[in-house]
Amino acid sequence: MTTFGQDLIESASEALGIAEGKRAPAGIFPASDIDVAAVRKRLGLSQREFSSRYGLSLAVVRDWEQHRVRPDQAARTLLRVIDRNPDAVSDVLAGD
Repeated sequence: MTTFGQDLIESASEALGIAEGKRAPAGIFPASDIDVAAVRKRLGLSQREFSSRYGLSLAVVRDWEQHRVRPDQAARTLLRVIDRNPDAVSDVLAGD
């Protein structure tokens, strides 16, 4: 069996153990709140430019910045990646 196959079996066994309550997850990394306006402004982008560059709805960006809606965990994670490495996200999205 390949190393990949062995890793896959180990991962599945670990997941089963966690699901059955026999093992604790290795780590949980919840995404905390993020200041969307501050990220956008650090990048020197308007709301329209930010939403367009990162494939986000302009209305959603406005709602996040005005605290009408809180980004869900997946969005907060994406926003943290944008904050730390905006070019990587742009490059990936440009390849779509």
